[in-house]
Amino acid sequence: MKAGFTLAEVLITLGIIGIVAAMTLPALINKTAGAQYKSGLQKSYSVLTQALQRLNADQGFIATRDSYGNRTFASYYKKYFNVLKDCSLETCIGGTVDENNTFIINTYTTYSKSRKVSSRFFDDGQFILTDGMVLLIEDNTASGESGSGVGSMFITVDVNGYKKKPNAWGHDLFTFQIMNDSGKLIPMGADGTVFTDLNTYCSSTSTNAQNGIACTYKALTDKNYFNNLP
Repeated sequence: MKAGFTLAEVLITLGIIGIVAAMTLPALINKTAGAQYKSGLQKSYSVLTQALQRLNADQGFIATRDSYGNRTFASYYKKYFNVLKDCSLETCIGGTVDENNTFIINTYTTYSKSRKVSSRFFDDGQFILTDGMVLLIEDNTASGESGSGVGSMFITVDVNGYKKKPNAWGHDLFTFQIMNDSGKLIPMGADGTVFTDLNTYCSSTSTNAQNGIACTYKALTDKNYFNNLP
């Protein structure tokens, strides 16, 4: 009669299986998560674009930052979504003041996950959709605004909701720009948008507070993008 496996052989085999699993499982998990982020981004781009097109058609003029009063664009735009919760200007995503006296959002980090992001581009309207997406509006019309982005409108979307990680720019958080000349929604990082320098605004080594804001265009056009998230 043929002898069976010894206990030592079984343990060695199980050990090898465990090592292989430990080596491959994280990659499989990351690949699955990346596929979900990609799908969420593509869906959100379509939904946001369609809503903006309907808004432009209904109002008879294209949406630009000069078309509305200070911090009012969100109140018009949200009518074209199934809204679960209206967070007014900025009550959904809270934050604190850091050591540099900058108001930061505790919920979100930069692309490299090295620091929290400023609330600057998320505080002109926030609402949660029935499918879990979170929309964060910046219309950049408030008096006293300064720095990059002034004169533009941004829409940022958390594709899987702020209660689900990683909550990082360029991972599950993506920013689009409404172009003043056409009223079209363009992924940030594309030619003509405010933030296009990927070394600064979509880099695993950048420490810039807006690192990740320019990743949207790359995420939509680079087929390997979600396989290489930091």
